[in-house]
Amino acid sequence: MKSKWIVFLVWALLPSPLVLAQDEISNAEITFTFVSKDVDGSISGFRSSSTIDLDNPSNSEFKGAVSVETLKTGNFLRDWSLKGKKYFNADDYPKISFASTSVTTTDTGFKVTGDLTLKGKSKPITIDFTRKADQVRGTTTLFSSDFGINVKKERKDNEVIVNFLLTLQ
Repeated sequence: MKSKWIVFLVWALLPSPLVLAQDEISNAEITFTFVSKDVDGSISGFRSSSTIDLDNPSNSEFKGAVSVETLKTGNFLRDWSLKGKKYFNADDYPKISFASTSVTTTDTGFKVTGDLTLKGKSKPITIDFTRKADQVRGTTTLFSSDFGINVKKERKDNEVIVNFLLTLQ
């Protein structure tokens, strides 16, 4: 009887295989290109509560946020203007957040679909990821005008390509 309790205690105290297969994001680099203006930039300060299961991506959850104040394009005046009320309105909407609704496997990696909330508006987006060692690279295309950020008049001229480089631990 004593040996059964010892086996049970050892089994209960060992991490489950699911936990061993999961990774967390230890670092994130997020860059973007505003296509029609040929402007590159970055946004930092990524905070995440994501859990990534690379062996079974559908068990993964991507959830995180960045601070609008960290937006950088290499031009101080443009950055200041973008953070103002006319565009990102960092005072009223200080965070950009994302929460996945599904993760599926693809031929080259996995696809994460979820809700991006920017300037108080939530819209579904899909990010395509590939894996290389302890990093995953993702890309998505969105239109800033879908979130009330109208840099140009035409929707197609508000195209933004966003790239992610996530380091896992």
